[in-house]
This record gives sequence, structure tokens and C-alpha cells, in this order.
Amino acid sequence: MIRFEQVSFRYAEGAEPALSGVDFEVPEGEMCLVVGPSGVGKSTLLGAVSGLVPHFTGGHLGGRVSVAGRDTRTHRPRDLADVVGTVGQDPLSHFVTDTVEDELAYGMESLGVPPETMRRRVEETLDLLGLAELRDRPIATLSGGQQQRVAIGSVLTVHPKVLVLDEPTSALDPGAAEEVLGVLQRLVHDLGTTVLLAEHRLERVVQYADQVVLLPAPGAPPEVGDPAAMMAVSPVHPPVVALGRLAGWSPLPLSVRDARRAAAPLRARLEGLAPRSEPARGASGSTPAVPEGPGSTPATPATPGAGRTADAPGAVRVRGLLRRTDGAGRSGLGGDVLVRAEALAVRRGRVEALRGVDLTVRAGETVALMGRNGAGKSTLLSTLVGLHAPSGGSVTVGGAVPHRTRPAQLLHRVGLVPQEPRDLLYADTVAAECAAADRDAAAPPGSCRALVADLLPGVPDDVHPRDLSEGQRLSLALAVVLTANPPVLLLDEPTRGLDYAAKARLVTHLRALAAAGHAIVLATHDVELAADLADRVVILADGEPVADGPTPDVVLSSPAFAPQTAKILAPSPWLTVAQVARALEATP
Repeated sequence: MIRFEQVSFRYAEGAEPALSGVDFEVPEGEMCLVVGPSGVGKSTLLGAVSGLVPHFTGGHLGGRVSVAGRDTRTHRPRDLADVVGTVGQDPLSHFVTDTVEDELAYGMESLGVPPETMRRRVEETLDLLGLAELRDRPIATLSGGQQQRVAIGSVLTVHPKVLVLDEPTSALDPGAAEEVLGVLQRLVHDLGTTVLLAEHRLERVVQYADQVVLLPAPGAPPEVGDPAAMMAVSPVHPPVVALGRLAGWSPLPLSVRDARRAAAPLRARLEGLAPRSEPARGASGSTPAVPEGPGSTPATPATPGAGRTADAPGAVRVRGLLRRTDGAGRSGLGGDVLVRAEALAVRRGRVEALRGVDLTVRAGETVALMGRNGAGKSTLLSTLVGLHAPSGGSVTVGGAVPHRTRPAQLLHRVGLVPQEPRDLLYADTVAAECAAADRDAAAPPGSCRALVADLLPGVPDDVHPRDLSEGQRLSLALAVVLTANPPVLLLDEPTRGLDYAAKARLVTHLRALAAAGHAIVLATHDVELAADLADRVVILADGEPVADGPTPDVVLSSPAFAPQTAKILAPSPWLTVAQVARALEATP
């Protein structure tokens, strides 16, 4: 169905080829997963299937790419629209209508699908992707994850023979991601649809793939093979594979189910041992005098308590129940309170996006906001940075009321890295972005560029931000925000588009910031990030907190938000592979 024959590609202004020696085939009715570090050409490879490369991007394409027998060199994207459906990393760039239902129907209208068929397919897609309640909603009012589902749905309604998906689950909560992957599985197995997708969150998708295409480095020829064989040598791999490598399991498991079957000896070795988290380190490498992170606080029995009150640090609230810990966890840090929300309510048009939110974040504390798409996580972050005025309650950040503080003053109190980094990036080059960030923050020249070198090594000054990968743009936006050194840092889906190595660098940097006294609040669907980094997890549902407590207490009690290691080694309280590795190193 998809055939690459010795394909190479070089962008018009590129010094080195983005793709080289690409030669593989994806048969009809298979799911092929493209993996590799950020910036190795995964999006370029996907674009070559839809014809966007080179017809839209320009550049020189060598070799031949064919889809359903059509050569993409001689067939423009519009000539492939009936056989290839594409969803890129940025769903907003796909939308051409205003409402959900209109967007689902637009592609079929363009292809002349009969009205009665259009109606049926729209209803089927609304149900498949859980969008029925949003059918009349303006797309601009949806959360990032909801927009992602609409973008996928607008492609599915056309019933293409080939689906090309770039980071399809990156903005989706775990439940929604499983639903989307379930839909893709049914399309592959029942309808013979061919799916080619790139995804950094391999823990979600690798077990579903029929074959894996590994791009090891920019311009390097890909390696193609069975998923287990590729994961054994891949520089990027999910926690289940990392745990399998650590334990020496063979064959290497790709799913939690297979790993649990092999994990009995490992669970026996870990019996009686307690998880120990990686201590945060400052720039000098010294360990700061702060308690350890997630995994250091044992859970204690639940105690009934008043519902939504000013809970003590270390409390876990679950709709009317107040479960207290011994206060030894980092949620009990004695630093200054930098973020305080009391009975906070926010309305966005006719929608009550937040209600009754009580949140306290102290210096040196990292809090993860989790919950399904549309739960209010992004709205809460936007309110903390002054983009929304409360309709009830109060909020202060760094002693200031955000929506009543001038942006120039707020810049040095709180910084937000949004889901869409393009909202912060407007210059023509990385160097210009860094220079503008230095001026805006009144920072010494070179401050932002030094942060970029740390977060995004190897990126030249003269590259345009739009030519960076999604993960690279996020890293650049983070550097721009950190230039002002705000004591409160807010991040909305910070690992979207990041590979595991880039995520590890981000975690190291955020740990150092927390050790230096910054308060960090991040909204994320990445359960592995929350388990690795967060001191506390707050779960939102319909704009209201339903759980708030130390990370182990919250995620270990939630099948939806538990990381892979926790699922594999349950009922033992291990959250990350790093915790397991440190425990094994300390045993004879």
C-alpha cells in the first residue's frame, strides 16, 4: 500500500539531508510505527506519504514514494486526498470550519459524498471518538485534546485507505488515547486500513504496531523490523521495555500484560525494599536540602473530613474524604506559598470551566494537574497567569492578583509555557527569539541562548522556529519563559512532541529549578512524567478537584493515571524504572 524506494530528501535551505536511504514497504491493513529521537525526520517521512513533501515544503526528493500505486512526485496532495488522510502535530492547522459537526463533514463535502452517507458517517465518528456532546461547540472553545480528536475524526469520516498520523495521542488523556487507538485497531483489523504513525509516547502504541521503522539519527538510513526486535536496539523506548532490559527478560515484553507475566522474580527481589526517588540537584550538582520526591511518603488510612477546606499539606482529597499523610512528603515543604487559589471559579462564555478550586503551591514544590480532556487544566493555568478573570473566589501568584497585574510586572512572578509554543515565538530565527527574550526580561545578553543550549543542544542560531520539530519549539518556548526567572513556572503539556531523552533533560532541568525554590505547576496527560517529577498530583473533573495528594497516593490508586512500572509491579508501590534500578543497585 505504501512503498518507499531509496528515498532521500533535502530541504531547500538544508545543509544535510533530512532523509536518506529510506527503503521499506507497509502492506495493506497494517499499522506501522515510526520512532526515533526528536528532529530525525519522522514528520518529513510522513509528509512524503501525503505529498506535502515536496509539493508544499519544497526541497529535493530523490527516489520514489508510492501510495496505492500513485507516485507522490506526480500526484499532488489533492490528488491523493481520496486515499490518504493526514493529521499533523498541530490540529489547529487542519481546521477550516467553526464547529465540530461542520468540520467532520467538510472533507466529505469536498469529495462529493452523498448527504445521507455524510450524515451517517458523522454520527458514527461522533460516537467513536466521544465527541457527541461537543457536536455544536465552536472548535476555538475546545481543549487541545478535544481539538486533536476532532482533527482525527475529520479524517476518519472520509474513510481513506491510508491514515498518516503525527503524534495522534500527544494531547489526549489516557482514556481518550485508548479510545483513539482502539478505533485505529478496528480500522486496521476490520476494514483493512493502512496506518502509518509517529508517536513519542511509545508506552501507548508500540504493542499495537505490526512493524516499526526506526530513524536513529538525522539523515541516517532507517532500520525496519518486528516491534520487539526494534525496541531491543532503539535509543527511544517505553518504560516497559526499559524495565525488561533492566531485568533481562527475553523475549522483551511490549505490553503491561506480557511484562506482568515475566515480573514475578523481579517482584520477589524487590520485596521488602522501599522506592527511593532521584534527589533534585542544583546547577553545581550538589543535593539541595529538600525532602525527596515522589515515592518517599507512605500512604496512611483514609480519615473522613470536611470537603473543600484549606487542607494541610500532605492531604489527599477525594470528593468528601480527606486522607492525611504524615506530612513528611514534599507536599509538606515549608517554603513560602507562591500560588494560592480559594474557591476559584471561572466561566468561559456559557461554560463553567472551573468551580470551587482550592490550590496551594509552595516554593520548591512540583504539582501535576491531571484529568480528562476538557477538565479545566489549561483554564486553571491561564487563570494563574492572568488570562482569565475569576467569576468567583480568589487567586494570588507570588503575592499578586494575576488578572489585575500588568504583564511587564507579572513576567517576573509567573511564566506560562502554553500547549502551542507558536503563541510565544514570533521572530525569524532562534537567535532573534533569544535576544527578544533577554530584552523583555531585562536579562543580560546571552541568558536565553544559554538556556537553549542546555535544553536544546545543537540547534543553530539562524534556524527559523517554524523549522524546528514540535518538541524543539516547546524547548525554545520554555527557554524564553525561563529567561525572566519567574518564581512560579506553569507548563501546559510540556512533553508533547518530546522523545524520552529530551524529556529526561527537561525533568533534570525542572528538578534543578524546584531545588532552587521555584514552584512548578504542570498540566499533563503524561502519567510517566507525573510519576517521575511531581510531588503532588491534583486530578480535575468537570472543572473541580476530585483528588489532591502526594503522587504515590493518587496515581497508585488510579488505573487510568498509574505509570507502566506501577501496573507491572503492583501491588508494590514502584512508580518508575529509575526507582527499581536504584533499589537493585543497593542490594547484593
